[in-house]
Amino acid sequence: MQEARPERVWIRYASPAVMAAAGVFLITLFALFVPPYIGMADNGDYFRSLYGNGLYFNAPDYNSQYLGYFVKNYGIFQYYNENGAALFSSQSLFIKLAIWLNQLLYHPQLFDIRFQAAIYTVLYTMAVYLLIEGITWRLPAKRGYIIAGIAIFLFGDTGYTAYFNSFFSESVVLITSMLVFASGLLLYRKRYNDYVLLGLFFISTIILTTSKQQNAPVGILISMLGVFLVLIRRERTFRAITASLLVLLFAVGVGTYVLIPKEFVNINKYHAMTRGVLMDSVNPEKTLESFGIDKQFAILNQSIYYNPYTTVDVDSELLENEFYSRYGFGSILDYYITHPDQAGKMLNLAAKSGFTIRPPAMGNYEKSVGKPFGAQTKFFSGYSLMKDALAPKTFGFVVIWMIIVIGLYTPSFVTAWKLREMRRCFRLPLVVMMMLIGISGIAVSIIGAGDADLSKHEFLFTATFDLVSFLAVADILGRRLWAVEQEPAQAPEMQPSVPEQKGLTLQA
Repeated sequence: MQEARPERVWIRYASPAVMAAAGVFLITLFALFVPPYIGMADNGDYFRSLYGNGLYFNAPDYNSQYLGYFVKNYGIFQYYNENGAALFSSQSLFIKLAIWLNQLLYHPQLFDIRFQAAIYTVLYTMAVYLLIEGITWRLPAKRGYIIAGIAIFLFGDTGYTAYFNSFFSESVVLITSMLVFASGLLLYRKRYNDYVLLGLFFISTIILTTSKQQNAPVGILISMLGVFLVLIRRERTFRAITASLLVLLFAVGVGTYVLIPKEFVNINKYHAMTRGVLMDSVNPEKTLESFGIDKQFAILNQSIYYNPYTTVDVDSELLENEFYSRYGFGSILDYYITHPDQAGKMLNLAAKSGFTIRPPAMGNYEKSVGKPFGAQTKFFSGYSLMKDALAPKTFGFVVIWMIIVIGLYTPSFVTAWKLREMRRCFRLPLVVMMMLIGISGIAVSIIGAGDADLSKHEFLFTATFDLVSFLAVADILGRRLWAVEQEPAQAPEMQPSVPEQKGLTLQA
């Protein structure tokens, strides 16, 4: 029997995907679980996730730590909890699982948020592994290791992982976005079982869509562009299951929008008008009249819903009848379409925040560490700092980026279409789908809430931008941009990429 060479053993057990996942895991472990612990300060939104899930603020000086300091310990309700869920979110599944583990392994009354971070870290490590496996499968190992190194630099950044020690839903958005993309790439390359990957794709999409109301368009977009999934196999059973799941996704997207509580609808509508439509209007009074609103409400221009002292009670019947009821998502969208100059200003404003992974307003350290109020970590933050500093802050750059990436992947799509290789056609629709998901994050943020907390609201865009850009760079390094990859005759064995494997057919 031929003895395995050492390099083959190394590649088998330390593939590029394993290396990337291990690197991200170790960096995240050190950042979140070794003192000084890195997390995210509360900006006032935590109450939406805490009370309905059986937690409460138990630090006596918690109010003084808003925005400045990360708090890791919270109380667990022991008896009757009269607080219902402030809003429906799949994030609650992870919070409740973390509470159960906390009570099982640590304390019945005191919740340590690091139990939640541990769950997210494990899921994130799995997502990174699947993503890199989907990108480097059947790729020469040397190139695969280069791609793995880039992945560690990007996805191990604490700008992303600091969210795990917080109650912001961005953690769920990051992990599920990566899982959607990774499972799509694995389906494209026929890696692992199609039905298992299909299940992962749809479950991840549902959790992503329902993680926050802003993501309602995600389910709708994927249900439409996911039609290419129906075509990758000819069996009626596969096509029937896929088509049914796409219909379900569409319904989930619509349902997520419909279930937004009225309280949050009014908050977003208030900011959409005062921090959006009116903010850059040359004549705010005339703009209000175009919506059928009394021009006297122009006094609210540039104000925010949470101001302690306002000229009009934001929860009053007056605003409900004479302000909120006069406009909605559709009318604001129509306004921006008919006022492209204002729309351009808002899009450029959004672009300035669209490349910021870590919001500048929230600190990362506990108060006991002794860091200044609002201090943010620089540990393994090279990518997030570089991206924030170097990325062009205009929406024109976003458009150019989309055109270039689509142009890079179009030739292989056209070739695969001509050859009737429908599975090989799926890469371009997958890339376009991720792009549109990101753009929907920008559009919904502007139309739905103006410039209020843009850097956090646009997290979906910055995550999808990184995922798509990373794939493009990896495919350039792997020489796969214009290649139509040969489909294996049968399901491949569970083995990592090796130098001897060849799987590309270059088309002229």
